[in-house]
Amino acid sequence: MHVQRGFLLLMTLATAAVSALEQDVARADELGASAAQTSASIPDFSGIWAHPYWPGFEPPQSGPGPVTNKSRLRRGRQSGVSNPFQLVGDYTNPILKPWAAEIVKRRGEIELSGMAAPTPLNQCWPGGVPFIFFSPGMQMLQQQEKITIFHGDQFRQVRLNQPRSTPVTPSWHGDAVGHYEGDTLVIDTVGVKIGPFAMVDMYGTPRTEALHVVERYQLLDYEVAKEALERNAKENFRFPPGVIPLDIEPNYRGKHLQLQFTVEDEGAFTMPWSATITYGRGVGARAEYVCAENPHDYFTGTDAAVPRADKPDF
Repeated sequence: MHVQRGFLLLMTLATAAVSALEQDVARADELGASAAQTSASIPDFSGIWAHPYWPGFEPPQSGPGPVTNKSRLRRGRQSGVSNPFQLVGDYTNPILKPWAAEIVKRRGEIELSGMAAPTPLNQCWPGGVPFIFFSPGMQMLQQQEKITIFHGDQFRQVRLNQPRSTPVTPSWHGDAVGHYEGDTLVIDTVGVKIGPFAMVDMYGTPRTEALHVVERYQLLDYEVAKEALERNAKENFRFPPGVIPLDIEPNYRGKHLQLQFTVEDEGAFTMPWSATITYGRGVGARAEYVCAENPHDYFTGTDAAVPRADKPDF
């Protein structure tokens, strides 16, 4: 009996030793992989990138995609693309919950009446992700502990290799954390604050506090990016050269920066959906959009009541 117990004890200790050894090897492999990623060359996404298209999102190659424009240009070189002067969202898109579809429909009716429906852009209001991806220009600044991204007149900062804030305090651009996966920058954002113009696109597609956006940035050769560029040209209006300060060289064939993003919001959408934005290197200057006071109310078509003093100060 003692021999049997001793044998069982010996086998137990041996099993524990093997298990500990396997765990040590696994930890060593993880540390080795982490060290390799740290020492590897980080992809260079820095600089100014241009996407001179309106209103911006490129439908995905497959799967559920964003709301698109029901109003299309009927003549000219860009016949068939999104009408830049009339943003009428397709409220029949199956990603929309009924209440969200009704909002998109009502906003489309405003646009069809000849007026511009209010957005964070025309109402001088902060726009969170993915709304601010509409900007035709983007500049990225990569640093060791954070990444700063400029979208038009707004910018946001992404903490690298850091845990999510607990609890998350809602802010206009949300709580964004990022990391590199090989040649891809991954940014995960939650906690985008809800305001009077809480929407994800120019069609007024609403969002809720449950919004979760994951962005993946990757450099692509022209031949790889070509399919997305062609898909984009069929959907979005291309600003003619010289209309905006920032553009892409007509025959640019260099590296492209592609943003693939996925949106989840169980409050507004029936399912996750995705889209892409494919940037080329920008030429010209990133425009500044000053919107401190906008005296025009795009919703009513009348001048807004900008605060005025009853009498001169001097």
